[in-house]
Amino acid sequence: MPKMKTHSGAKHRFFVTGTGKYMRSKGNRRHLKAHKSRRVRALDEKKFPVARTHWRKLKILLPYGVP
Repeated sequence: MPKMKTHSGAKHRFFVTGTGKYMRSKGNRRHLKAHKSRRVRALDEKKFPVARTHWRKLKILLPYGVP
């Protein structure tokens, strides 16, 4: 049986924690930040958990976790 390929887009967008949770970043982080408060900009850098309803799809996209 050949190896399954890791989805290259998912590889850059998600990561798996040591406990097995999937984490993601929010969008709108690249530009147009001048009018945003320091608090909002700091929250944009934070990682957020992926809802459990999406875990099954992520297991298909990332069969070996994130390399």
